[in-house]
Amino acid sequence: MTTPHINANYDAFSETVLMPGDPLRAKHIADKFLEDAILVTDVRNMLGFTGHYKGKKISVMAHGIGVGSASIYVHELITQFGVKNIFRVGTCGSIRRDVKIRDIVIGMGASTDSACNRLSFQGHQFSAIADYGLLEKTVNVARARKTNIKIGGIFTTDTFYTTEPKFFDVLEKYGILAVEMEAAAIYSIAAQNRAKALAILTVSDHIRSGEKVTPDEREHGFNEMITIALDAAIAE
Repeated sequence: MTTPHINANYDAFSETVLMPGDPLRAKHIADKFLEDAILVTDVRNMLGFTGHYKGKKISVMAHGIGVGSASIYVHELITQFGVKNIFRVGTCGSIRRDVKIRDIVIGMGASTDSACNRLSFQGHQFSAIADYGLLEKTVNVARARKTNIKIGGIFTTDTFYTTEPKFFDVLEKYGILAVEMEAAAIYSIAAQNRAKALAILTVSDHIRSGEKVTPDEREHGFNEMITIALDAAIAE
């Protein structure tokens, strides 16, 4: 079976897929963490791989940048390829002094300025929240590893270059930990289709200070986040 965006057989993916935004980060995860990883899709170079982690079948596939791109790939994986668990493993921007570069943020819920969920929820407000089972497993894994994590609300935006920087003050007032561009839509699509989703993010930019990591670190770094996601994915 193939879709307009994924040229893979129906059984090419595991029930659990790690999804970074960057196709090259997907390749890095497959190369560094998975055994016997094979390329299962490459349409538009949105690379997807399947292999084994600690003896269990795991897939990784990129979802691109933004709600529109992520929605396509998550929808097709769940509805056409039988995927049941999505771990978004991406980057985010911090707006708070206590959330620093390279910190790991787990998105318990995702507010948004996107109209995507309002459209699919027939004009009403949808509460875009993570699956509690995935959240609990991930928190337990992180604490067992003694990794410092931040857990709470995040904000999914349609615009990387904002025209209203004062809105960051509002987000901080409401306790939002970080800003990213996909989670609210991923949570909604998972909910619509009886699947599970969780966003685990590493802070790559600090919106207030302008501090940021290098492009190479964005592509090849953040291995603690990946390890936590993989160990949570195979946890009983």
